[in-house]
Amino acid sequence: MSRKWIGAVALVAVLVGLLVVPAHAAQPKTYQVTGPVLELTADMIVVKKGSERWEIARDATTKVTGDLKVGSTVTIQYRMSAASVDVKPAAAAKKSAKKGS
Repeated sequence: MSRKWIGAVALVAVLVGLLVVPAHAAQPKTYQVTGPVLELTADMIVVKKGSERWEIARDATTKVTGDLKVGSTVTIQYRMSAASVDVKPAAAAKKSAKKGS
């Protein structure tokens, strides 16, 4: 009876391990930007990098260490995510359509 229990526990451990790995593997690369905070809202931090203004979204899960306020110099770790995707027709499909006209 105890061998069956050990086998069942081992099987559950393997299955849990297999489910956790894809979740971590799917995360996109992180990037960073450093500069003074120009603006700060509940859902956005605006940072000046050189002469550019960078607007970085944030939410309740964003980890903040220290006193975040306008004027503070910060280093923000961020990931890029698509807001929308507009797929254009392939170049080969356009050429085929023109030949048939």
